[in-house]
Amino acid sequence: MQAYRISAQGETPTLSTLATPSPKHGQVRVEIKACGLNFADLLMQKGTYQDTPPAPFTLGMEISGVVDEVGFGVVHLSVGDRVAVFSGQGGLAEFGVFDVDRVTRIPDSMSFEDAAAIQIAYGTGHIALHHRARLQPGESLLVTGAAGGVGLTAIEIGKLMGATVIAQARGDEKLAIAQQAGADHLIDADEDLRERVLALGGADVVYDAIGGDVFKAAFRATNPEGRLLPIGFAGGAVPQIPANHLLVKNLSVIGVYFGGYLKFRPQIIQDSLATLFRWHSEGKIKPHISHALPLSEVAQGLQLLAERKSTGKVVITP
Repeated sequence: MQAYRISAQGETPTLSTLATPSPKHGQVRVEIKACGLNFADLLMQKGTYQDTPPAPFTLGMEISGVVDEVGFGVVHLSVGDRVAVFSGQGGLAEFGVFDVDRVTRIPDSMSFEDAAAIQIAYGTGHIALHHRARLQPGESLLVTGAAGGVGLTAIEIGKLMGATVIAQARGDEKLAIAQQAGADHLIDADEDLRERVLALGGADVVYDAIGGDVFKAAFRATNPEGRLLPIGFAGGAVPQIPANHLLVKNLSVIGVYFGGYLKFRPQIIQDSLATLFRWHSEGKIKPHISHALPLSEVAQGLQLLAERKSTGKVVITP
């Protein structure tokens, strides 16, 4: 089989030919139909992601496909089942072997591309806004980097939860995509974020994927008892948070790491995905996929993420 693999830490990934693996006890083998790309894949290439596996390993964190072999002890999945897998690694390949506790059946109405695109971006948004920030109807939600994969999902989920959504992105094209996702107010990245948000009444919840100066401006525009969710640092700088300002406005900064729940509360992920799959079946959410590329063009797909030339998700279809 073909797999996009890092042979040694620090080396550039390459498309390699490997033996097709067989499942062990408690595992299934999946013929991979789609794999969503994530900013974390770029960090894994550099070895700077918090969960970078030891080399050698195959990139690809979220996949969908068809079960084509089951290991001993697997009773609730069968050959032919259509599934999604939060794999963490191993997704950019033609086949993958995964533990059953990472595998979820997908509705017949859901395409493989949507199933690959929905897990991390929507899962992060749902867990962040519902489970961590406890976003309430009528509150104001500020989403930065709003045209990216996690940003667009936060807009959709925020609207479903009854919030007023303020979206920040760069340029008319990306702002139009944020507006199509349901954003009520649009702010260009070249505008004064703090001034614009305060003019709209401030933010009760901040969903920030950029970090750096963007986080600082959002921090200063947050209302008393507001909650800030630092989702990522696509801008490159991890913000330093002044604790004395937290005290003055009774603010909360809340960490969110989707994959971390697998280690101590995996049911949170399963419950979240069940809700998201139901919303998808009901037509309430629909992943925005700007590019669907073959396995031979993974490098180009990752470059789209690095250069911020994609909107929503980039999906690889082996």
